[in-house]
Amino acid sequence: MHLSSCARLGTGFISTGWMELLKHFKKKLVLVFITALFLFLVFTVKTPSTYNSIPKPSGPPSACSMRISEQTITPLNNTKHLLVSAYMDQRVKDFDIRIIGIFRRDSIQPLHCFFCCTGYLSKTTPATILQHPDNFGFPFVTTDVMCQIPQNCNATHVTLLTTPDKESPSTDQWLPIRNKDTVGQKEENMQFDFTVCISNLFGDYNNVLQFAQTLEMYKLLGVNRVVIYNTSCGPELNRLLQSYSNEGFVEMVPWPIDKHLNPSRGWLHSEHGGDLHYFGQLTTLNECIYRSMERSRYVLLNDIDEIIMPYQHDDLMSLMNTLRNQHPNKHFEPSGRFHLPQWNGVPGINILEHIYREDPARNVYHPYKMIVRPRMVEGTSVHEVIKNFGERYKVPLDVCRIIHVRVALQGSLTLEQLNVDKRLWDFQEKLIPNVDKVLKRVGMLNLT
Repeated sequence: MHLSSCARLGTGFISTGWMELLKHFKKKLVLVFITALFLFLVFTVKTPSTYNSIPKPSGPPSACSMRISEQTITPLNNTKHLLVSAYMDQRVKDFDIRIIGIFRRDSIQPLHCFFCCTGYLSKTTPATILQHPDNFGFPFVTTDVMCQIPQNCNATHVTLLTTPDKESPSTDQWLPIRNKDTVGQKEENMQFDFTVCISNLFGDYNNVLQFAQTLEMYKLLGVNRVVIYNTSCGPELNRLLQSYSNEGFVEMVPWPIDKHLNPSRGWLHSEHGGDLHYFGQLTTLNECIYRSMERSRYVLLNDIDEIIMPYQHDDLMSLMNTLRNQHPNKHFEPSGRFHLPQWNGVPGINILEHIYREDPARNVYHPYKMIVRPRMVEGTSVHEVIKNFGERYKVPLDVCRIIHVRVALQGSLTLEQLNVDKRLWDFQEKLIPNVDKVLKRVGMLNLT
């Protein structure tokens, strides 16, 4: 009996103590839960900002320890030379890479190609330096540096060293290798049919109206892309070009050559002085050909005040198809019909008012402008290809000619001695509204 009572009393005592203990444990459990919840929120809310502050890995592996140049002009360490870009080019025997540069002619020295392969650095290979023949007496010249990739190296970037078998210092700038997909690519699968290369804009050039008319004319002729190397231009023209760039028709390539050299505004050193011919025109024309090699069937090399105009075809592709099948401003238009009021106040020349053409003087050399297949070109000058892999054709003037709106070369000619050329007028119904549209888009159309 006593045991039973004690047992019951004991049971009661244990139950009461357990309840007190359970209450105490619940308080601690709630405290632990709140603490855990707080820590969970801290780690789930705060932690992502910590991860976001770590930049995502990009570019080649860290084994290459490289500084990749994001500039269009890159000084080469321990030299007086400048590097522009690097392209895969296996058309010339024993070479894989072509680096386009601007070298000082009196300071050429042996160089060595150094590659970042996928995950490791290669040994150096000797570089072959090829100066372009046209330097016009300037101390700096367009130069190709040819390199061979070492065996078993999947090269992604390249730089040049002045000594062989030397680890690249942290100050060296590496160039990405472009056009790696060119081999085996068919021309008909390319992104563009026609690209126009405009070699240089510099100074305060601000000829907005002619630029807009010319670009819209290019569109009507079938041009898909215009590449412009821009050092500087006027504010209104810059606004127009930014609009075309946003549209995707114009590709603006920064060209700060004046930050590295004293570029000449002329073509001959003895007359114009400076370090480099015409703001590096030969370099940009060659660079544009290689830039377009992987994406454009044809490249037009001409100035912005020139239009390569077919006279027996409605567009450039029809002209080129015919040619490929055959070969396996002193006077204004007098009526004023194109002196349109909405274009008043727009800086620049109205090309539709320039219909009088000079006959070329027969005793003077007249340079050509070119349409090239970029894959068939190794190097070019301004008016002729200097190295190519195919044939060349001179197109008759009745088939295609340049419409060049500029100051008259023979200023003494009378109106009767000039030829009337209204070919641009054949495109007026589409050209004028297209020009109006782009001028309105950039806020330069006069609607009053």
